Amino acid sequence: MVAQFAGFLAVACYLVASGILCYRLVNKQTASKVFVLSLGAIALPLHGFNIQQHIYSTQGLDLGLFNIISLIAWLIACIHIAISSYRPLFVMSIFAFPMAAFGLVLSEIFHAPYQPLTHLPKGAESHIILSILAYSVLLMAALHAVLLAIQNKSLKKHRQQHKPLLIQLMPPLQTMESVLFDFIAFGFGLLSLAIISGFISLENMFAQHVAHKTILTIFAWLIFGTLLAGHHWQGWRGQRAVRFTLLGFAFLFVGFLGSKVVLELILQKV
Repeated sequence: MVAQFAGFLAVACYLVASGILCYRLVNKQTASKVFVLSLGAIALPLHGFNIQQHIYSTQGLDLGLFNIISLIAWLIACIHIAISSYRPLFVMSIFAFPMAAFGLVLSEIFHAPYQPLTHLPKGAESHIILSILAYSVLLMAALHAVLLAIQNKSLKKHRQQHKPLLIQLMPPLQTMESVLFDFIAFGFGLLSLAIISGFISLENMFAQHVAHKTILTIFAWLIFGTLLAGHHWQGWRGQRAVRFTLLGFAFLFVGFLGSKVVLELILQKV
C-alpha cells in the first residue's frame, strides 16, 4: 500500500510538471525550469521506492517485463533531469516525464508471469544493472534521433516563421546532434561493459533463452560502434546518424524487451 501511494504521488508530480510546461509553451509563456525540474526530482525517490518494493520481493529478484519498463522509465527521468541541468534540453520534459509516469502506471496495473531470481552467479547483478543502464541511455538516443529527424525535415520544408511549435522550442540542430552522440557514446560504453560482464559472469551466454539476446546485442554493439567510428573519422551526422541509431536500437529492443514480451506474455516461459 505504501509503495502504491508513493507511485501515485510520483505519477502526479510527473504529470503536473509536464502539464505546466505544455500549458506554458502552448500559450507562449516562459515556464520555470527550476520548478518543473524540481517536481520531476521530487518524483524520482518516490518512483524509486515503488520500483524497489516491486523488484525486491521475499521470493527473490522480480525482473518481470513491467517492472523492467518502470525501471527504464525511472532511469530516463533521471538522465533527463541530469542532462537538462547543463544542456538546453528542458523542453524535452514534455516527453520524459509522461514516459516515466506511463512506465510506473504499467507496473502497478500489470504483472508478467515471472519466476523471481533467487541465486545469481557472481557478477550477474552487475551485468543486469549495466544492461538496463545501457538500454535506457540508448533508448534516449533513439528518441533523440527521432526528434532530430523531425527537426531536420522541418527545417528543410518550413521558413523560420512557419515552423511547428515543437521545432521552435527545440535546441539548435547542432546542439541536438551533439547531445545525440553524447548519448550514443555513453550508451556504447555501458553496452560494452555489459557484454564483457555477461561473458565473465554467466556460465553460458549462448544458452537457451539467452543466445538470441547475445547475438542481437552484439549486432547492436557493432552498429553503434560503426556509427561512432564513422562520426569521428568521416564526420557522419544528420540522417545517416539517425538511421544507424534507430537500426542499432531496433536490434537492442528486439533482443532485450522484445524477447521478454514473447517469453513472458506470449509463451509464458521464464
